Amino acid sequence: MKSEKIILGIDPGTTIMGFGLIKVVNKKMEFVQMNELLLQKYDDPYIKLKLIFERTLELIDTYHPDEIAIEAPFYGKNVQSMLKLGRAQGVAMAAGLSRQIPITEYLPKKIKMAITGNGNASKEQVAKMLQGMLKLKSLPKNLDSTDGLAAAVCHFYNEGRVELGKSYTGWEAFVKQNEKRVKKG
Repeated sequence: MKSEKIILGIDPGTTIMGFGLIKVVNKKMEFVQMNELLLQKYDDPYIKLKLIFERTLELIDTYHPDEIAIEAPFYGKNVQSMLKLGRAQGVAMAAGLSRQIPITEYLPKKIKMAITGNGNASKEQVAKMLQGMLKLKSLPKNLDSTDGLAAAVCHFYNEGRVELGKSYTGWEAFVKQNEKRVKKG
């Protein structure tokens, strides 16, 4: 019997959200699609979040992924940037959770390590490795879509390993694993 599953990878952002999809057939990866949602032209941060949520739902409803891998925000010095990234990640996660799709977060270093063997690799190095692995004819101008694709590939490589990133199967699981972050009324 042929086992098949689709993994959606997301690189959340409020300027560009990158995403990529792979299909796993009998433990082999196949490239499905990668693209990006361009948000620069929108000034209203709430409109950007709405568009991220809607695009993620559209991807889910079109490709029916079995799992979602999402890049976790890295800890930077700019608190405002962290907050914006966290919100973007949160609405993408909410879209997946609303469709009961398991979500796993991966730190950027873990994704880079899975693709290139170097946790400090550049976006260009990650993109070139993905191009070779998945036999991509060309690479996009912005590398946010390859970052989303890298999250999906990282998830494929880490499958079955005990030490995954944080994983949620629905709202109940999210609340249970994040009790300190949930306000009870």
